Amino acid sequence: MPTDFDFDVDPRTLRHPDNFKWTRYPADVLPLWIADMDYPIAPGIERALKDRVTRSIGYHHYQGDPRLTEQLRRKVEADGITGLPEQGWVSYIAGVVPGLYAAVVSLTDPGDDVITMTPIYPPFLSAITDHGRNLRAAKLACTPTGWEIDWDALEAAVTPKTKLLLFCHPHNPTGRVWTEAELRRLAEFVERHNLFIASDELHADLTLDGTHIPFVQLASEALKQRCVTLIGPCKAYNTAGLGIGAMVSHSPQLLLRIRRGIAGISAWATALSVTMWQAALEDDGQWLKAVIDYLRENRNLVETFVNERLPGVVHVAPQATYLAWFDYRSHRRAADIQQYLLEEGKVALNDGAMFGAGFQGFVRLNFATGRTILTEALERLARVH
Repeated sequence: MPTDFDFDVDPRTLRHPDNFKWTRYPADVLPLWIADMDYPIAPGIERALKDRVTRSIGYHHYQGDPRLTEQLRRKVEADGITGLPEQGWVSYIAGVVPGLYAAVVSLTDPGDDVITMTPIYPPFLSAITDHGRNLRAAKLACTPTGWEIDWDALEAAVTPKTKLLLFCHPHNPTGRVWTEAELRRLAEFVERHNLFIASDELHADLTLDGTHIPFVQLASEALKQRCVTLIGPCKAYNTAGLGIGAMVSHSPQLLLRIRRGIAGISAWATALSVTMWQAALEDDGQWLKAVIDYLRENRNLVETFVNERLPGVVHVAPQATYLAWFDYRSHRRAADIQQYLLEEGKVALNDGAMFGAGFQGFVRLNFATGRTILTEALERLARVH
């Protein structure tokens, strides 16, 4: 790992008034909950932002910066999203979560059914229910080898009113990187039921094992016209406070339909967020490679620790993301495990109940922090186990 980057961060530098993650709980609590990293941003991004504020920050190319669009096209094609039209293939938004909402609002009507697979990042659920759509949850299957799509549950979730599937790839919170065989079977399912699909691929650049294959890469030409891929830099480059994302599709008509559905109510990407993404795409890759190497070591530390020191806790090491999903259902305090670990262990984790019905007793741990902090947090969990 390059020695230029030091990721073993000091809590004293993190607990400042602007840091929600580190100020949400009392000072004696170690916060391993909300999904941002504790690491300093890439030096190239820092330099670009400092340079940008030396110039006017008036109206920018908020409907699509030409330089960013050219850079992004090169990236998505290198990642496997090929055959895009010359124009109209991308639309910028203020983040991937607004993209989920945009897909629901624009591609379905109130009273329609929308499918997603649980456990799932909470905005997937609220994007469906906040605007009067019906949530059809298909639970993933937890097998001895890891989390898998339950194809019977997925088929059972389909109704005549089902219009859309919200898909998370790589998956949050389990960290699954879906295989080519799974993606092909899912594409067949979506096409057979004539659904739209919004594939959230925000964590793709944080793949720790294997290779991320974009869902749309394995879709038929017809299905590509009903698919939108949601991407952004904010997870991989730790810039969640500079909200930006993009909706990518082979169908300009589909993107136009989505954009019209949220006209006037969804913010555009800001000038500084555009600069940040440009700088990320210009980065030579060393910073991100160092982050992934460090996260992989943290992931392995968590896996070993759980196996050796937390008997009864079920955990399958994630293949992507910096999130670990712990099954504490056999614990004596499973009914309030997040609160117990917070109050007794002084470690703040995400409560599994937020990720869908039936997941009380699970917690999500964010291991994108310094190894000293992570080790202390794990020791605290062991002490109250």
